[in-house]
Amino acid sequence: MSYLSEYIAKLNSQNRKVLSIYLTAGFPDPDNFVDLALSVLEGGADKLELGIPFSDPLADGPVIQHSSYQAVMNGITIQKTIEYAEQIRKHTDKPIVFMGYTNPILSMGVKSFTEAAKASGANGIILPDVPFEEYDDFITEDFDGLDVILLTTPTSGVDRIKKIDNKSNGFVYCVSVVGTTGMRKNFNEFSLDRIKLTYQNVKKNKMLIGFGISKGEDIKRLSETCDGVLVGSAVVNALTEDHKNKTGFTKTLSLVKELSEACNF
Repeated sequence: MSYLSEYIAKLNSQNRKVLSIYLTAGFPDPDNFVDLALSVLEGGADKLELGIPFSDPLADGPVIQHSSYQAVMNGITIQKTIEYAEQIRKHTDKPIVFMGYTNPILSMGVKSFTEAAKASGANGIILPDVPFEEYDDFITEDFDGLDVILLTTPTSGVDRIKKIDNKSNGFVYCVSVVGTTGMRKNFNEFSLDRIKLTYQNVKKNKMLIGFGISKGEDIKRLSETCDGVLVGSAVVNALTEDHKNKTGFTKTLSLVKELSEACNF
């Protein structure tokens, strides 16, 4: 069992769902990004999902697309993202997982990326544009020591869910809704039924739910059908407002606190 798997299991045994917070590397301010990440972790996040900025983030909605664009414009590269992880790791033992796309990794070189990622202290990576059918072609032995987390969607059948669970390491990322990342007012019955079905069929790994979660109420509603949640767009949106209004991390950390408190059960 990997460190990431053990960490999630330990928190669950302490009557807590895992709270994973997504931050786009270098957004909104490259100079204080490490301080931001550490503040989010100290403020209640159990795990950090570090987004590698990319010009065409196909799984992401407008909020994260904008943050990724701004980060790219600010000169944040895959190498800089890895450097951020290394700096953050010096101050925390909480898991760090990269979220990115294959194009920047291929550009850097798979072996160069995986060696640097592991050396930084990162625990895993999520690659939403690697389909299950091409997993073995892209995820070579170079990734050994770095958990590769696979995603299920509301349209995944039971057989596919089981195969994804078997192949994934660290946890299974359950995409809660059809579409891209972003805040939702509520979850429809179809989404809730599919989340429940997925949770019933994920046996090897713990399962974290992402996409659409924006408030403590959402976590409480989903808590019986997951082992944790991943929150991105709501946090990035709060960060955008903080940056615009020059309020430091006030709104962002208030949201993280709300989400963290909802994870206790």
